[in-house]
Amino acid sequence: MVDVGLFISYILIGVCLLTAVGMPLVKAFGDPDSLKKMGMGVGALIVVFLVSFFLADGTPQGDASSTTAKMVGAGLTTFYILAIGAIGGIVYTEIKKAAE
Repeated sequence: MVDVGLFISYILIGVCLLTAVGMPLVKAFGDPDSLKKMGMGVGALIVVFLVSFFLADGTPQGDASSTTAKMVGAGLTTFYILAIGAIGGIVYTEIKKAAE
């Protein structure tokens, strides 16, 4: 019984994933300007990850291989960069609102 439930949940997660990714793409193809903006956003995220990947230290610790250590380091650095950017954007917006 548990196997059937897991199988059905995997199918539902797949359907949700396709819907969550597919619907914005369908909408974006109707408006090429929004597709360009979406591509720029995805490109910026890829650039941030690549910078983080090349800055990451690949020193293995414990049972992790050097590739795993480098990917974990890149993921953490990417998270830190994006979190600092988000917090900085919020602070900038609030200061700009207060100045008006």
